[in-house]
Amino acid sequence: MVIFLKNYSIWNEGIKPSETKKLDMNKKVDVLVIGGGITGISCCYHLMNSKLKVALVEANHIGSGITSKTTGKLTFLQDGIYSKIKKASNLSNAKLYYEAEKEAIDVVKEIVEKEKIKCNLEESNSYLFTEDEQKIDTIKEEKEILESFGEKIKNVQKLPDGNICSYGIEAVGNYSFHPLKYLEELKKKLLQNNVEIYENSRVYSINDFENYYLCKVGDFFIQAKKVVLALHYPYFLTPFLMPFKVHLEKSYVGAFLEKDKIKFNSISLDKPVKSVRFYKNGRDRYKIFLYGSRNIAMEVNDKKHFEQLEKFPYDYKYMWSNIDVMTGDYIPYIGEIKDNLFLATGYNTWGMTNGSIAGVVIKDLILGHDNKYRDLFDPLRGVKVVTLPLVFYSNGKSYLESKINLDKSWYEKVRIEEVGGKKIGVYVDSDSKEHKVYMKCPHMGCNVVFNEKEETWDCPCHGSRFDVDGKVIDGPANYNITYKEGK
Repeated sequence: MVIFLKNYSIWNEGIKPSETKKLDMNKKVDVLVIGGGITGISCCYHLMNSKLKVALVEANHIGSGITSKTTGKLTFLQDGIYSKIKKASNLSNAKLYYEAEKEAIDVVKEIVEKEKIKCNLEESNSYLFTEDEQKIDTIKEEKEILESFGEKIKNVQKLPDGNICSYGIEAVGNYSFHPLKYLEELKKKLLQNNVEIYENSRVYSINDFENYYLCKVGDFFIQAKKVVLALHYPYFLTPFLMPFKVHLEKSYVGAFLEKDKIKFNSISLDKPVKSVRFYKNGRDRYKIFLYGSRNIAMEVNDKKHFEQLEKFPYDYKYMWSNIDVMTGDYIPYIGEIKDNLFLATGYNTWGMTNGSIAGVVIKDLILGHDNKYRDLFDPLRGVKVVTLPLVFYSNGKSYLESKINLDKSWYEKVRIEEVGGKKIGVYVDSDSKEHKVYMKCPHMGCNVVFNEKEETWDCPCHGSRFDVDGKVIDGPANYNITYKEGK
């Protein structure tokens, strides 16, 4: 039963971000960071005492993108990730990735302590479990790998909330936090230390010259010696060829009041996936429950997936979705993709740890320091050949289907029209007001699909999102799709 449901992330509740201005003049800097999520803010934090002139630009406001939609876990016990990496490459890379995740947790803990940040950072044991007997051996393999790394892993048959599982494992030394409180405090720290931050400042182009990059930001330009793309999904096709190296998955999350005073975080190895964590806000305790994930190219009916989440007998107060960039070898892309052009993406649903360690890695690369994760995360490493068919199929399927079938059978408040040879999507809100958008996503031309639960137009190809009036919320699209009468 859903009462007074809020169709946005619980992390947005009560957050009053400090205002920073929009870019209003041309600038010259040493380092320009593009993107104000956990990656971009972390990178700036680690560079703020480097004597380099650093600026950050964010298309909307700090933390408004994917960071605001995460479950906020800081855990190294992930969904069978180490056995996956071992199979995709080798055990050495699995161990190095494990060390990166552990270091990321330590980095956040140290920053929170040093800067006295109140962000609900809380230690909680992590659980990886299955309700499918056929997945038991996979979890046992994960346990063996983690024990070979020196972790003390415990077998369990039920979770702390009493739910029985076929088999599970428990690991200590994991955490959860409030991601937007964390970012907001770091933002204040950066401004105090002369890092320039410009919000509502979208980057439209990056041009490469001999000794610098010239970035068009709104109506102005920023000249930078080095550029960091701390974007969830970079909008350009070259030099990195993003659409041919990754696919996107969308997951569905709800938050509801929980009376029991328990705390832990967990994730299942099953499909649909189940993920849980707890969050205390004043006197209220919430259980944050993620259920199900899908390749966005394979299924575009958000309504169906939200309804599956709603089948669980919880009184949800918040409900939202999130999109993750998935790599073929289960390792993020963090590093230099061209001289003085750096990228961080492909976090495979574990953005809080990987975004945090990305800030450290990129800082070291910019300053010319050694970093032991450089080769592991190298974005120019070879692509797994076995994953290419999935990537090509996903891109092709999503594009073709977006063109063939615009008027979805589940639409209740949307109709499709044609005006001047262009397809127009019309959403009719609860006040009978019409909101019109051009249906073609400006990134690569896929037609958008309406998400009735969150009231957004979503691109089924590369994850761009637009509000009901066509304003771009999340990239890679850079331009609005707002309908203009007579054009």
